[in-house]
Amino acid sequence: MEENKNLKILTCVLFFVFAAISCWATTESLHMLLPGLPIAFCWAMTIGFFFIASWGTKMIADSLNQNIYMENRGLTLCGGIIIVVVFWLICSMPTNTHTFFFRNLVDQTTNTEINTTQNYLAQIKDGTVTAERIQAKQAEAKNKVDIKLGELKAEIENDANPGFGPKAKEILRDFADLLDVAKIEPLTFIGTSKQDREKLYDAYRQKIYLLLDTKLKNIAESMTPPNDNYRKVAEKDWKNLNILKKSIDDEQLSLTDADDIKLVCDKINNGYSTVKGYQQYVNFNNKEDEAAYTADRPETKVKRLLSVFDVWADFVTGKIGGLSFVFWIIISILVDVAAFICFDIAFKKES
Repeated sequence: MEENKNLKILTCVLFFVFAAISCWATTESLHMLLPGLPIAFCWAMTIGFFFIASWGTKMIADSLNQNIYMENRGLTLCGGIIIVVVFWLICSMPTNTHTFFFRNLVDQTTNTEINTTQNYLAQIKDGTVTAERIQAKQAEAKNKVDIKLGELKAEIENDANPGFGPKAKEILRDFADLLDVAKIEPLTFIGTSKQDREKLYDAYRQKIYLLLDTKLKNIAESMTPPNDNYRKVAEKDWKNLNILKKSIDDEQLSLTDADDIKLVCDKINNGYSTVKGYQQYVNFNNKEDEAAYTADRPETKVKRLLSVFDVWADFVTGKIGGLSFVFWIIISILVDVAAFICFDIAFKKES
């Protein structure tokens, strides 16, 4: 009798230990999902749900115990299963897993997202993408002109057909299209010797390059924004993220506090909005980033990590988690099952 009493005391203590861990994890998850709810309300709801789930497991255990008398054994079994499914499988276990997974991943996710967003904001504030695109466009125009000059040189210096004939004039019309001018007037020349033809080509090349310089300047002017207000906006968001990063590193902000993590999400989201607004000045690292930052309603990875529904949806669809998430599912189940076993032993029906 004494040993049985001691076992009940021990299992009762263990139940409260495991139940405390489970209720803490569920409360954290609910408070992240619904930060507007008072934390005391979340605790009260969680404790109530967990006790009901524990009672459901006791109903199942009692209904399967053939050593005791029970009326409506089948009804008790079905009721216990329904209670466990509703209050544990739908509520407690998913939220516990979410909290464990969130705590394991939030630091890395936040740091990566801040760095990535800062990288895109830096491209905007520094004008690097605009400069790169201007240079690429200018290089393309120059390359086309150089290729056409090669054709002109070959035509003018052709020993089989020396001089400046119809083919050469056609090439001049092509130059006019490439250089955005109405017409390139043919140069006057005398003689068809090799030296005369070389001088003629050099004269055309100088004339074409002068027109090319104007074309390159026009490209730069057309691709350069009329003002740099957008760069100032990006610089402000970049600096705010730098301050945010320092606050996290100095532990002035906690990534496990619901209010602090909301502030973190708001700052990152501001960066997202700026990147989306000036996406033409950004070269994204990959298609996934481009889709995330230019979506109709951009959502940061950190903010998505706060929602138990979104985290489970991303796990089911293979976007996050993998074996790491499976591990935390197992841990969550083991904690709750340990609590349920201890509860059933501590409050086991004897007769």
